[in-house]
Formats: sequence, structure tokens, C-alpha cells
Amino acid sequence: MRSLKPLILLAILVAAAIFWSRHPTPPPGAMRAAATSQATPAGASQTPATLPSFLPPEARDTVARIVRGGPFEHRQDGTVFGNREGRLPSQPNGYYHEYTVETPGLDYRGARRIITGGNPPVIYYYTDDHYRSFHSFQVNR
Repeated sequence: MRSLKPLILLAILVAAAIFWSRHPTPPPGAMRAAATSQATPAGASQTPATLPSFLPPEARDTVARIVRGGPFEHRQDGTVFGNREGRLPSQPNGYYHEYTVETPGLDYRGARRIITGGNPPVIYYYTDDHYRSFHSFQVNR
């Protein structure tokens, strides 16, 4: 029995190596590059043509991802936003969802978010100060 332990361990390691070689983890930023390089069918728009001027340019990509349903780079994107501070209109739990707006030069999520209300979203909010203040806007599809 003692001589089987190394063989069992070796078999587990080989199985894990085979699994990981078939399902590699994408490098950071790969999801963003893949999403932005996808072709747009003729006549289709990936991003609404008009967004408010208070939104930073990076918000255009975030809104496009929300409209398409992903993919999202951050695991927190699409999760329920609890509105614990009550700064948005009161709604049932699960009504609001949050998404990251990239901040150039940062290697973490930063403070910029888009919060959507409804499923599918009927209202959008932007915050650049990590939920202290919000600006509402509409997305016309």
C-alpha cells in the first residue's frame, strides 16, 4: 500500500496538468481585448450612439458590455448592488447591479462604476467616487 501512494499522487498531478492545459486561465486584459476585437454585424450597433458628456470614454465599453450581456473582465461585474447607503431610489433587493468602468493607469478596479436598475436595465447610474454620488442616464438601444 505504501508504494501506491506515490503512483496515486503522480496520477492526480498528471490529471490536473491535462485539465489545466485544456482550460488555461486567460491573461489579465484578454477578455477586454477579445470583446473589443469582435466584429459588429452590418447595421448593428454595439454601443448606443449617444451617451452623456459626463461619462468618461471608458464608460462606452462598459455600457456596450452591459447591453451585450458580457463578457466582463471583473468577477464582481453584474453582481447585485445593495444600495445600503440609500443614495439611489428604494427598490427591492436584486434590482440594482454594478459594473466596473476602467480607470487608465490603475491595476485594480478603481472607484468608477455603472449601476443598472431593472432586468433588463431601464435606468443607469454613474459614480466616479465609489458610490458617494450618482448621475442618472438613459441608454437608447
